[in-house]
Amino acid sequence: MTILLDTSALLAHHRDEEGAVRVQSYFENGDMRLLIASVTFAEFGRRMLELGASQEEIQIVVDGYRRLFDGIISIDEHVAMKAFALAVQSPKRIPLIDSLIAAAACLQEATLVHRNSHFESIPRSILKSERL
Repeated sequence: MTILLDTSALLAHHRDEEGAVRVQSYFENGDMRLLIASVTFAEFGRRMLELGASQEEIQIVVDGYRRLFDGIISIDEHVAMKAFALAVQSPKRIPLIDSLIAAAACLQEATLVHRNSHFESIPRSILKSERL
């Protein structure tokens, strides 16, 4: 099984919030392919900065997480156009960063793990997702 973590899932894990135990189980499951979109690190860092972390602390945390993933999905033209297609097919507005993350999951045929209700507006026939 392939999982792609959204920023909300990564934050839940880092802050030991609801869903953290499930995210930890993904990190510990050797049979699972665990991915993250490159933009997640930027969004994660911005949120940590808002919560009072220093840039140095954020870099250390991001470096630690980076080693736990089997792959980091770059955002290129193909992902960008898939994000646009997802936005068109969704009846609710999806923030740009989240549409890029969802597109990365779609193109990797991964299940997107998240805590954001707006992902649930993307038809299940297009995006496999799991809400923490």
